[in-house]
Amino acid sequence: MSDDGNGGRKNLRMPEDDEVFATVTDMLGANRVKVRCADGTERTARIPGKMQKRIWIREDDVVLVEPWDWQDEKADITWRYEKSEADQLREEGHIQ
Repeated sequence: MSDDGNGGRKNLRMPEDDEVFATVTDMLGANRVKVRCADGTERTARIPGKMQKRIWIREDDVVLVEPWDWQDEKADITWRYEKSEADQLREEGHIQ
């Protein structure tokens, strides 16, 4: 195994301007999921077309969502973290 010098830490995609961390709590169907965001809000998020059938999202996955400006209880999923990446985010204190 190669050692990259930083203990196996990967540089992960972090939230940009309007994005927040969220955890998928329920699959609603029709490319919609229920998420609990890091800001404490429960939102209905949609899986955009560019992610459908390419990136599979399941319950308890950690994702980045971008809440809608005009309807705060809804959001778009912009990124899904692998399990190892989510564990790294928890260890570094970014998410619970």
